[in-house]
Amino acid sequence: MTTTATLLLRLAAPLQSWGDHRAVLDARHTAAQPTKSGVIGLLAAALGRDRDEPLGQLADLTMGVRVDLPGTLLRDYHTVSDHRGVPLLSANLTAKGRQKPTSKPRYIQPTERFYLQDAAFLVGVNGPADFMKDLTAAAKAPACLLSLGRRSCPPTYPFVLSLTDSPLIEALTEQDWLASPHARTVWQRRNHSAAPAAIDVPATIDDPDGDTVLGDQPTSYLLGRNRHTTRRVTHRLITLSTGFTPAPDTPAGEEHDPLALLGW
Repeated sequence: MTTTATLLLRLAAPLQSWGDHRAVLDARHTAAQPTKSGVIGLLAAALGRDRDEPLGQLADLTMGVRVDLPGTLLRDYHTVSDHRGVPLLSANLTAKGRQKPTSKPRYIQPTERFYLQDAAFLVGVNGPADFMKDLTAAAKAPACLLSLGRRSCPPTYPFVLSLTDSPLIEALTEQDWLASPHARTVWQRRNHSAAPAAIDVPATIDDPDGDTVLGDQPTSYLLGRNRHTTRRVTHRLITLSTGFTPAPDTPAGEEHDPLALLGW
């Protein structure tokens, strides 16, 4: 009988950005929460895997993401030019496979990068217990630098929260809300000084019977030949204790805000 374990990771940082496969030359978007290809890539880096190595057991992990703090969207605008003052290259190739200069010549390319700022996610990955022990050790002492979607987005600590025998959904439910004291103050400011004893946060969990299909299941990380397939997920709300002390004379239901999850 194969036993499983769940590794809980805290993915929080000033900035993080999770590719949503809409990358084009002049705009790099971010998904609203960590993608499976991003998280598996992060764990592969922790293990010191090369890009051309097979994913092995990493590909079979079951993943769930709890959105404790969704963060806000940051747009980074900048320009690209050649320091030699020559025209930028286009996507068109010559017969010899070399890029052609832009026509008419373009010397500056404006670009946009999008990030999530001040977001915090609880990510759980579930797999065979022996492999999860090795993965936990690697996450605590990674072989390569870790990043939250892009190299410019290192994680803050604690990064590894725990390794538990609990199934994935239970593990995601048992972990306390990841909001720091400052984040709780900001949350209250944005929610009209509300102090509910508990809140509901969204979660996305791998589920073969799920009704949503995502295209971020990695199959290869080879440079220039990244490959992904689809996975099924289910969405749910998880109720978490906030640590706030509700006012004793607050009527029941007064703090219910149906748009709270939208960040309004």
